[in-house]
Amino acid sequence: MTLGERNLTKMNKTILLVGETGTGKSKLINALVNYAMGVEWEDNVWFQIVEEEKKKSQTASQTPDVMVYEIFGFEDKTLSYSLTIIDTPGYGDTSGTEHDAEISQRLLDLFRSDEGVHQIDAVGLVLKANENRLSDRLRYIFDSVVSLFGKDMEKKIVALITHSNGRKPTNVLEALETANIKCARNDKNQPVYFLFDNCQEEDRSEDPECLQRVDKISMKSMRQFTDFLEKSAPQRLETTVGVLNERIRLAACIDNLQERIEFIELKQEAVKKNQERLKRYQQEMESNKEFTVEVEEVYKVKKEVSREWRVLALGLNYGAAVCCTVCEENCHYPCTLTWYPEYCKVMKDGHCTVCTGKCPVSVHVKEKQCTSCEEECQESTHRKTFWIYEPKTIKVQKTEEQMKEKYEKGKAESEKSTDLLENLKKEIEELQKKKDEWLEEAYQHVLSLEKIALNVNSASTYVHLDFLIKKMKEKGDTEKIQKLEEMKKRMDEDKGIKAAAWYGFGKVAAAKAFTASITE
Repeated sequence: MTLGERNLTKMNKTILLVGETGTGKSKLINALVNYAMGVEWEDNVWFQIVEEEKKKSQTASQTPDVMVYEIFGFEDKTLSYSLTIIDTPGYGDTSGTEHDAEISQRLLDLFRSDEGVHQIDAVGLVLKANENRLSDRLRYIFDSVVSLFGKDMEKKIVALITHSNGRKPTNVLEALETANIKCARNDKNQPVYFLFDNCQEEDRSEDPECLQRVDKISMKSMRQFTDFLEKSAPQRLETTVGVLNERIRLAACIDNLQERIEFIELKQEAVKKNQERLKRYQQEMESNKEFTVEVEEVYKVKKEVSREWRVLALGLNYGAAVCCTVCEENCHYPCTLTWYPEYCKVMKDGHCTVCTGKCPVSVHVKEKQCTSCEEECQESTHRKTFWIYEPKTIKVQKTEEQMKEKYEKGKAESEKSTDLLENLKKEIEELQKKKDEWLEEAYQHVLSLEKIALNVNSASTYVHLDFLIKKMKEKGDTEKIQKLEEMKKRMDEDKGIKAAAWYGFGKVAAAKAFTASITE
């Protein structure tokens, strides 16, 4: 939403606001707009650019989008610069962790879009003055957002404290310290904060003296905060985009690894069963009994998936999956921004960073296909959909006549069958090697995040560690196990990370229960 026209000769300052519903974020945005416009108490007017949160919650869609408010044309009123305010509604609500991941993705859309936001001057953590502890939900929200940024953003993160009476917010500051929130610090090594109590839009016929006193508190902090903004050098978001891209690659790597392990384990199970059947068959062959042989084969099919609409992509880009047609793997699902595989963030230097063969972009697809036909479908009557690869096991049964015909050749044919089984075992060994390589790549992604992320000890990383540690133990890599367990221990000791992670898990469970109740 844009107010006025931008003058490119004038400086612009960008603020990202994060907080729970009910903290007064909408009122704070309105107060910033009115302050930028030069509105004073004596003017007896109040402009509203954002709906009140109560009304907004009643009218908003189920997936509220990231909102950008641009206030141009009022430079030299009270500020020497124009304002861009980014609001992140919906974090931590009842919509589920998938919805929160979507908001993070939309922020990435915004940060890397050509016409989006490419630098930030401040990140405002909006808190109520009466907060004496950060709830699991609030820790989860802050963790979700702070985890997006690189280490270079720490000095840009400040506390914006609402519903304040003007006194030092001791409880809030202690809560921020206890939660180990990374943020800007003053000369006393305390979190930088600003106090607000935005009641300017309330009816002034009732207790006008109290409202005017509250207005003075807010205006004093508004001057301090906007002075902080003016002195704050803009931080470009290349590192932040790098962190987000690394998290995308890590998540895609782990997802693909889990799918590969499932596929490998299906094949391993098929080998065991086929070994048993071959032994039974050999006995029947030697005794010349009538028999039927059933062999298990593991393969992949195309499974239909949905594709989401991307608002911030201006209707040009969608979800769906980027799939490698050579490796038959799901390299990135859902791929929420790009229309073509070559623009997907799992691609680097013309090759995929995720699939087994690190195949070139040219063999990857992101398009509707028929899920019934194995090869390219030529049937005009077949429905084409978006899809992903899914492993399946099929039992191939040979009739008595077929098996007799096959094995009348005697022992040589039986030996050939044994060779095929040995080849299958060798294939499993090769897949195991590839699995180990893939596990190493997942580990390297975690190390890369540790180097550049402001909040590597985040819930989004925490949820992957148990899986990585378990698989590293199977591999027997002592050094890497120790490194991952140190990270896990550090996060276990961080109450904020555990609270954020458990809140996220609780939301997943609640979402599943809600879905189940609808199904019933």
